[in-house]
Amino acid sequence: QVQLVESGGGLVQAGGSLRLACVASGMFFSTYIMGWHRQAPGKHRELVAELTSDGSTNYADSVKGRFTISRDNAKNIVYLQMNSLKPDDTAVYYCAARRFYDSSYRSWGQGTQVTVSS
Repeated sequence: QVQLVESGGGLVQAGGSLRLACVASGMFFSTYIMGWHRQAPGKHRELVAELTSDGSTNYADSVKGRFTISRDNAKNIVYLQMNSLKPDDTAVYYCAARRFYDSSYRSWGQGTQVTVSS
């Protein structure tokens, strides 16, 4: 059974940085596509960044150049480094996992709150 546990959220001022981490278990981690999503109040959940097993990345336009997704396959952890944070980045951030043949993300963490003050 896949389990994903996020950490690293918190309150930060605009322009600041945070690093989120997601520890995975119950899966052959290195073979999965890992993604970070976020959901702000009153908005749909959106994909922020994803990282394939071969190292390819995909970012939402709103975070390109500010956020970086990375993974440590030896530790089963995926990170999201967030720099130059803006109030619009305020949301609950979710880690998710899928296999390459899945059309959508199948496993989700519980989420971690990120709040950016102006």
